[in-house]
Amino acid sequence: MFDAGKLTREVCKSFQPYVAGKPIETLKRELGLKHIIKIASNENPLGPSPKAVEAMKDVADKVYFYPDFNSTELKSAIAKYYKMKINNVIVGCGSDELIEIIARVYFNPEDEIVISKYAFTRYQMAVKIMDSKSVIVPMKDGFVHDLAAMAKACNKNTKAVFITNPNNPTGTYNNQKEFEEFLKALPLNKYGMKPLVISDEAYHEYASFKKDLPDTVKLLKKYPNLIILRTFSKIYAMAGARVGYGLSSPTVIDYIERVRPPFNLNKFAQAGAVASLADKSQVSRSLKHNRKELKFIFDSLKNMGIEYVDTVTNFFLMKVSPFKGKDVFKKMLKEGVIIRAMDEYDLPDYVRVTVGTREENELFLEKIKKVLKK
Repeated sequence: MFDAGKLTREVCKSFQPYVAGKPIETLKRELGLKHIIKIASNENPLGPSPKAVEAMKDVADKVYFYPDFNSTELKSAIAKYYKMKINNVIVGCGSDELIEIIARVYFNPEDEIVISKYAFTRYQMAVKIMDSKSVIVPMKDGFVHDLAAMAKACNKNTKAVFITNPNNPTGTYNNQKEFEEFLKALPLNKYGMKPLVISDEAYHEYASFKKDLPDTVKLLKKYPNLIILRTFSKIYAMAGARVGYGLSSPTVIDYIERVRPPFNLNKFAQAGAVASLADKSQVSRSLKHNRKELKFIFDSLKNMGIEYVDTVTNFFLMKVSPFKGKDVFKKMLKEGVIIRAMDEYDLPDYVRVTVGTREENELFLEKIKKVLKK
């Protein structure tokens, strides 16, 4: 009898896949509901730039051609945007793909990778599949990365450090001073170099109103071990197109490029991202909407006596004790509102909520009041 398990790498046998939320139409059928809102996956409710949509439509009749295997136009646009060279840029099918490629290129079984508690779950998954070791460092009070402790956790076996800034799922961030002090404090590893620092900045644009947000692009000149990851999935509202990108020193990018799959971005993704990056109003209108709606939501939660974690992103953590997050998730689902329980992050008393439209936010507040009986 054929047994695929006997052929499978041991480390993969216990590997648990990432569980994404179900599509709205599927849940409507399963629950028998006519109307459901999804505020669980940190998507931008305003949608993408109209220019991006038009650009994607314009390439539809050329879909029989393979896309540019190197995404040259998009890389050039990103390089120009940041006043860098094209060899400082790599693109991926979402930042998720780049995280996995970085792991495949750099992580060995004997390597240690430092990660903050309550950071994005994909880091530990990438480390595990390469059979490397995750070193988890507790956060400071207020759900903020303890960068000083993370630097102290590094040793001769440390190959890389993952930092989500701003962080998902807590919505918090580390400032310029903290980030620079961390980079300076990193010790040399057995290779005689400071470890790679992978700064995952998917929500950077949402936090751009903070004057002390780290300017990691400028820091690249001084720290060639720094890899910056950003995305078109969040404020640019192109989550369905799957476009992420990385910025780093040419030598780091060169080795990642050797492993990157060709044609990893389709024609629609490339065209839409180029057009979206050129539309400056996309970021400004989305940021304005997000700050306005967060104030509206937080004022209401305060009046209800519901505890939440302040955020610089388009989502926030909300404490639901004495209930459990997974129970509140199920009850809200029956009310036609999809939020996200935080059990996978070892935060069973919390749920994560994405900022929606005013109509969606009002419905969320109405239903959470009912579910929590506030």
